[in-house]
Amino acid sequence: MLSSYLTMAAILFCIGLYGALVKKNAIIVLLSIELMLNAVNLNLVAFSKYGVVPSLTGQMFTLFSIAVAAAEAAVGIAVLIALFRARGTVNVDEFDKMRR
Repeated sequence: MLSSYLTMAAILFCIGLYGALVKKNAIIVLLSIELMLNAVNLNLVAFSKYGVVPSLTGQMFTLFSIAVAAAEAAVGIAVLIALFRARGTVNVDEFDKMRR
């Protein structure tokens, strides 16, 4: 049963990695990073349930990771909104310089 969780997490992580490396839209890149974090969370929960010593440690780390990911998404979207207002685009290729 553990192998199915790990396979699903690996598939989710690979999809997120593909989106983060290939896509040019900054919102899609942020969503891909969130997908990779969710794959890690799935691994943490699976190992906390099916590991050598089952405990709630992995689930506590998962809750902490979800809270950090929510804060990261809020700050990332705020930065993207500010960049969109300044430059008029959310294309990652356009964000190569810090100043105009």
